Amino acid sequence: MATDPREYEKAMPLVVAHLAKIERAVDRARASHSGQPYAAVHQALVEALQDEDAKCIVPQVIEELARQISENPVSPLPDIHG
Repeated sequence: MATDPREYEKAMPLVVAHLAKIERAVDRARASHSGQPYAAVHQALVEALQDEDAKCIVPQVIEELARQISENPVSPLPDIHG
């Protein structure tokens, strides 16, 4: 099945916008819940995705992102004043 390249070009801005919503939600969940228990991270991520109106995300993707955020705490910023 051949796809018209113009269809791809029309769809890309929508894809980019959707990915930006997901990225903002993940960043927000990571900033507020990094290293916390999986259940708390998962809930925060679901809420952030809803706030961003990021729809149609495979549940396994959300679960994997929540697992990674939970298991990989963000390192504290270095103290530049000391």
